[in-house]
Amino acid sequence: MTNSGLCRNIRASLTSALLLLAASAACAQVNPVSWPPRDEGGLAANTTTMPADDAVLDIAPRELSLVFPNDVRLVKLTLRDETRAWVEINFRYNPRPRRNFVWELPELSPAVYYTADWAILSAREQLIRGSFSFAFGAGAQPPSLIREAEELFLQQRAGTDPDTRYVAPPPTRIIINRDPPRFDPPFTIDLDTEEPC
Repeated sequence: MTNSGLCRNIRASLTSALLLLAASAACAQVNPVSWPPRDEGGLAANTTTMPADDAVLDIAPRELSLVFPNDVRLVKLTLRDETRAWVEINFRYNPRPRRNFVWELPELSPAVYYTADWAILSAREQLIRGSFSFAFGAGAQPPSLIREAEELFLQQRAGTDPDTRYVAPPPTRIIINRDPPRFDPPFTIDLDTEEPC
């Protein structure tokens, strides 16, 4: 093989290696500008819901309402209680873009709180997600307070709370079908006998 042929092979190999390296780096790298998807138009922040997020109502709402600042397509709407049990609301996707969405609710049973999760496709085909929570009835509290208390309890239980120190329990041995060993002291003291003086 001549020098020019060898140079051509090396150049082709290096070019292939560089292209492969660039392609793998592009696949492995997550672009912070595009992921996670940002709410570029402020659709989620400027959305009005009824009931409002963290609302405490006297009675159960009869409907959910979402008002977006622009025309969007609602692709997801779910309702669940604090135990994450789903409430069937018969949501069906409608491809027509709109700003206002109203969904009638079945009669809601008493629960600590409910959370509605929604997802939309913006005019630029951007998927945007959001949620809002509400509670109702006598003695109801804002859902944010309840979730905060639950989070604090879980942190303390798991030992991740900075104010709580977790101490591991001592190791234990379980003895089955065997009497524990007896240990005789190296000497015995008899306190009933009198000693002569």
